[in-house]
Amino acid sequence: MEDFGVYAIFGVDEPPQQILRRDGWQSSIEIQPNVQLMVLFTRGDWGKRDSVSVELADERDIPINMGKLTPFNKCLSWESGEDGVWSSGATLTVKLNGCNPAVPAIRECPGKRKRSQGEEEEEINEGRGKENICPNASDKVTPQRRSKNIQRGGQTRLFSQKEEQTATSSTQNNKAKGKQNKTTSQIAQLDKPSGRWGQTLCPIDPQTAILIGGQGARMQFSKDPIWKLCTEDLSWVPAETLAEGPTPEARIGHTATYDPESKRIFVFGGSKHKKWFNDVHILDTQTWRWTLVEAQGKVPPLAYHSCSMFRGELFVFGGVFPRPHPEPDGCSDSIYIFNPEMAIWYQPIVNGEKPAPRSGHSACVMQGRIFVFGGWDTPVCFNDMFMLDLGLMEFSAVKTSGTAPSPRSWHGCAVLSESSFLIHGGYNGNNALSDAFIFNTDTSCWSSLTLPQLNSVPRAGHSIITMPITCKQSSIDEQEELPESAPQTLLVFGGGDNEGSFFSDLFTMPVEELRD
Repeated sequence: MEDFGVYAIFGVDEPPQQILRRDGWQSSIEIQPNVQLMVLFTRGDWGKRDSVSVELADERDIPINMGKLTPFNKCLSWESGEDGVWSSGATLTVKLNGCNPAVPAIRECPGKRKRSQGEEEEEINEGRGKENICPNASDKVTPQRRSKNIQRGGQTRLFSQKEEQTATSSTQNNKAKGKQNKTTSQIAQLDKPSGRWGQTLCPIDPQTAILIGGQGARMQFSKDPIWKLCTEDLSWVPAETLAEGPTPEARIGHTATYDPESKRIFVFGGSKHKKWFNDVHILDTQTWRWTLVEAQGKVPPLAYHSCSMFRGELFVFGGVFPRPHPEPDGCSDSIYIFNPEMAIWYQPIVNGEKPAPRSGHSACVMQGRIFVFGGWDTPVCFNDMFMLDLGLMEFSAVKTSGTAPSPRSWHGCAVLSESSFLIHGGYNGNNALSDAFIFNTDTSCWSSLTLPQLNSVPRAGHSIITMPITCKQSSIDEQEELPESAPQTLLVFGGGDNEGSFFSDLFTMPVEELRD
């Protein structure tokens, strides 16, 4: 087979150009202002190469768009109408991954691109005044609890007028300085997910978890929204192009729930600025194909809700839903059930003492019961516990003992055993938190947990999951049959802190160190 190369076509009438050869490592070329269409593709034997990182950047070296070529996705294309017009040109950079060359061969052709004043203002204002903004999203702005005259919405922290002016001035000054002010948080690291909050991390087998969505620095939605985590070596693989079919639109505050029986991930709801979703996307992890469900029945657009799988159905509780102007957004206290087999939504009859409306809470299924903890309905933050008996469809308040967590939302929650789950971090209306607690469902008792790995850094909007510790020599079939009592590991990813930073780190620890 012929030697490996990366080629580009600039316009429908132009022949292909080779922009990266088999012995190359990185190449940057200038895109002319008159180019309206670009197509990148590979040809030849991939060998030990695992991917080619591709980035379009403007005159300040800030990415316009990014992607990857892989052995499973050998072509990328862009049109100027979709990704903006480079009035003075742009820079296209391709970088080979997985070959570890001894001597890099770099060909630099600096490209320049100037945005119009309208584009500049649109970028500055893109995240301001929008719905569902991370409370710590503005750089170095300490989140404050909203006063009563600010709209409800559970998950929205709108800037005050002074904060808006400060954030806008800071953004404009940063733009004027150009490349000198470029930070690593502005550019996604293509060997791992960019820093973010509001994403989901969903385990699908003992070796694999899928990361979906999220929002990062400058209130920008992640341009690298879907990743595959291989837990054997904790390596990340971009997964947006691995699966066929329509992928979910960028969003935060959604849920991703895995059904081990059908081996499918169900993505529901979420929001993107002032756009709200009530769609259901299904990823079949056996065929790696996305499907958008045309469901019957009614379910409102929701974000920051909880979604639990029980006997093949999805149980959605709470969340924020939009109301028509001038009414502010409100929180839900309703339960909606989605039946995948019938592709229908319905509402069950629920008895007992229901929780107050809330969003940003956690919910986990244990022994035929859903335990709901925390959340908020602005300006009230909760630390109460409710239990839904899935056999009787009856809610009841749980009377707890021990050291309970303080009121919070956007915290992490993970099941540790058949009778215990973990609560970590979150947001209390003023600050991100770093404390951790374990709840025992048999004794209804809380106990605080002191571990440097968990308590050292405040996090909110992060993901926490547990996965079995597998042996590399075992076959996949053997791993899937691991007993529930098998050793497990806890994985923590992402989230935001009190300084306006967003994490892209991933750390693990044995669950045995957490169990009481």
